Amino acid sequence: MFPRPARRLPTAAVLLALVGALATDAWAGPRDTAGPHGTARVTQVPSAAGTATPLSGFAVQSTAKVSDSAASVSSPGYPASGWYPAGPRSTVLAALLANGVYADPFHSTQQQKIARTDFEVPWWYRSDFTVEDTGQRTFLDFSGVVSAADVYVNGRQAAPAADVTGAYTHHELDITELVRAGANTVAFRVRPNDPNKHLTMGWLDWLQPPPDRNMGLVRDVLVRRGGPVALRDAHVVTELAVPSLATADLTVKAQARNDTGTAVTAEVGGSVGGAEFGTTVSLAAHETKTVTFSPADTPGLRLTDPRVWWPAGMGGQPLYDLDLTVTVDGTVSDTAHQTFGIRDVQAPVGSDGARQYRVNGRKLLVKGGGWSPDEFLRWDRAYVEDRLKYAVDLGLNTIRLEGHLEPDEFFDLADRHGVLTLPGWECCDKWEGEVNPTGSGEKWTDADHAVAKASMAAEAARLRRHPSVLSFLIGSDAAPDARIEKDYLDALRAADWPVPVVPAASDASSPQLGASGMKMTGPYDWVPPGYWYAKREGGATGFNSETSAGPSIPTLDTLRRMMTPAELDTLWKDPGARQYHRSPSSVFGTLKIYDNALTGRYGAPTGLTDYVRKAQLAQYENVRAQFEAYGRNAADAEKPATGVIHWMFNSGWTSLHWQLTDRYLDQNGAYFGAKKANEPLHVQYSYDNRSVVVVNNRHAAEQGLTARATLFDPDGTQRYDKTVTGVAVDGDGAHATPLTLPSSVSGLARTYLLRLVLTDAYGTEVSRNVYWLSTRPDTLDWNGTTWYYTPTTSYADLKGLSSMARVPVSATAATRASDGTSTTTVTLRHFGSGRTPALLTDVHLVDARGKPVLPVRWSDNQVSLWPGESVTLTATFRTADLHGSAPGVRVSGWNTPETTVPAA
Repeated sequence: MFPRPARRLPTAAVLLALVGALATDAWAGPRDTAGPHGTARVTQVPSAAGTATPLSGFAVQSTAKVSDSAASVSSPGYPASGWYPAGPRSTVLAALLANGVYADPFHSTQQQKIARTDFEVPWWYRSDFTVEDTGQRTFLDFSGVVSAADVYVNGRQAAPAADVTGAYTHHELDITELVRAGANTVAFRVRPNDPNKHLTMGWLDWLQPPPDRNMGLVRDVLVRRGGPVALRDAHVVTELAVPSLATADLTVKAQARNDTGTAVTAEVGGSVGGAEFGTTVSLAAHETKTVTFSPADTPGLRLTDPRVWWPAGMGGQPLYDLDLTVTVDGTVSDTAHQTFGIRDVQAPVGSDGARQYRVNGRKLLVKGGGWSPDEFLRWDRAYVEDRLKYAVDLGLNTIRLEGHLEPDEFFDLADRHGVLTLPGWECCDKWEGEVNPTGSGEKWTDADHAVAKASMAAEAARLRRHPSVLSFLIGSDAAPDARIEKDYLDALRAADWPVPVVPAASDASSPQLGASGMKMTGPYDWVPPGYWYAKREGGATGFNSETSAGPSIPTLDTLRRMMTPAELDTLWKDPGARQYHRSPSSVFGTLKIYDNALTGRYGAPTGLTDYVRKAQLAQYENVRAQFEAYGRNAADAEKPATGVIHWMFNSGWTSLHWQLTDRYLDQNGAYFGAKKANEPLHVQYSYDNRSVVVVNNRHAAEQGLTARATLFDPDGTQRYDKTVTGVAVDGDGAHATPLTLPSSVSGLARTYLLRLVLTDAYGTEVSRNVYWLSTRPDTLDWNGTTWYYTPTTSYADLKGLSSMARVPVSATAATRASDGTSTTTVTLRHFGSGRTPALLTDVHLVDARGKPVLPVRWSDNQVSLWPGESVTLTATFRTADLHGSAPGVRVSGWNTPETTVPAA
């Protein structure tokens, strides 16, 4: 994650595992799998060849409370009395939370009450399944073991922990000889995890680490059935003609494996993209052969006018299906199916040292955020999809996963929604123990090297089919050394890895790949908006793999859910107080840097509500500036900006920093600042040179635009106004500069407002952007820059905003529902008689109790209105999330009194 040693604290380098996400109070998966006497529901495994059935759940218990032998525990009929039911993917602590053993660990400091000693011994995971007959072969297929496990089936050991280690390694155990007709049992004795000692996952300084360090089984355990010949490693290698996109060559590959002790002749056939193909394969006893079909032998595998996959905002997301079957003597022995997309990704490193991505021949400014799964690795598909939809709503195109590589469904959803992903290994713990002297990870043994290579091979085979995968980062803060890099690259090449491989997320190099083309120069804590325009450190040049201005104070609704009244009192009163919901790191443990800036620029908070309202303005302007600066500089001839990952996109728990959307999916100033900055056609202000710029993120060029810039005192007195017509701007991220504001304007107040309006050739407003600025700028101490921020020696004076008169904004709203989705239309009108605008007016959809209805996607929000102006907004949400309540709309703003109106 970060490049400097200041945050490398043992307490911060704690484990994660490998799937994502939902929260305690909305998660009931493990309880759904409960059977009698604490056992998990029995999984019915069909006999049909080619089936892969996930175990429906487990019963779990600490080995400290189980004196019975492994043979007994793993035998059918074992009572498992007093064990806890768990879901099919569950850490130990996730199971205990689901069973009500502990109070909500996301509230206050309740997680501190959970004893770590309970998780310093192995835990049993036990599941029963039935098989009607033993005529087919049976395999146990799994990954996601944190950190290692002994595996038993029907009282006998199927694999020792020495062979089943590492969160990402893939295992297929042939249990044909162990399975019997009727009831069967599989049991895992899962070992404790330490991310500094094991190649698993660690939370670092993202959040307070889970006491169990995520030990458990966090991906599905599959029971596969098949005949004498198995199909494995089926995939399609695509080659798209670029830039014409007129043709695409498909090469189908799969391994045919003879699992018997005698020679076999098999027929392998399938279809993809309308083409059908087949061949005969002769296999000696226990032989495996790679079967390949290409346009050379199957002309139909050369597609004309292929359906090309694009990132969101650039085109559609069509997918293709591959189906394969192997038969022996006319009987189906195994099948394989997968979806894939056709696209081309290139990412050369330019002469300026920056990596520039191209998708299907078009340059791509990567605009993304860092992804966090749920702290306890609970998977909920709907919750994950909601967050990915938020990413699209914000105009982001990429999500970075530093470790924490989510299950297949995550990437399926990313494929569907057009969200690019940047998966890779994480920093600072065991993964970089061999190469990062400032990390906390132990040095590698030969066994660790083998686990790392096996992990790379497994993830490459799993992720290669997803068109959403943009690259793989084989290093984070540090690049791998020659031995590790060779193992990774050998595994990737063997898997036909289709997209670029990057040696590190930092400005580092590896022997074969060379320079990363990335930078990891921060900041991670508060800097002023103007910081982002400097072409140095974290400013808008090159590819910044993780950066933001740090703290992101949630809405009052979320704060009151996550903290006690006493904690909320301390939040706004004491900048130097340790904030449990920020980070375990000594560097990020307080909000002092952020709070000092908030007071220095906006004035000291007068209470919790005032603190939060000032925080929303601060976060809106800062996140907006970050994305706007990178957007403006993307088309520069010298040192262009090529990518920026906001650190982070979301949080895995109830957090006070590094998030564009909070754990409850509420939306604050950071969210709407990002949404504004990433509009498809956008007018913006440049903090460095006062230019007014139009950025066109659409593919087509735009002409006949009109840009208007107006300056106001806080009371609404107009001090400057200029309109430029006939503005034209090319597409694909190009920008035009219709005007530059003067360096001084007579009579302008020290704190002032800038309103930018962009209209199209028909006079329709297509972009509006309002800034609050000062004639006294923020001053940065560049020489004092650390790895996590650049100090500010004097602050912009925005205190004049406090003098703005309170102005009324009326709201009318109506809701219509169809097919489970509701849309609320809200019209806001500034009906005040004076000149003062309504600044940053926020609209929240609420239920009858006044609680936010979430998730929700707004057409726009946190808008500013001048007297007599009105705007119509829409909010889209699931009707079920109202829980039968009548909807309402709560309107508030910087200088607008709060009011709630019905929206039924």
